[in-house]
Amino acid sequence: MILRTDEAARFLGMQATTLQAWRCRGEGPRFVKLGKSVRYREQDLEEYIEAQTRRNTSENSDEG
Repeated sequence: MILRTDEAARFLGMQATTLQAWRCRGEGPRFVKLGKSVRYREQDLEEYIEAQTRRNTSENSDEG
C-alpha cells in the first residue's frame, strides 16, 4: 500500500511536519516521488520501524 505523508505520519504516530523535516535532512523512512507528490510505501515504514528497534536506551542506531 502507498500512503500520503499525513497517512504515513499517522501510521508512525507522529506529525506530518516531522516527516517533511526528515525528508529535507535526508533522514527518516524511505519515500517515493511520483511527479511532485511524495508517498510512503507501507513496507518502507515497517522497515524503518524495525531499524529503530533497540534493546536499551544506550544502544546506538548504527549498532546491530
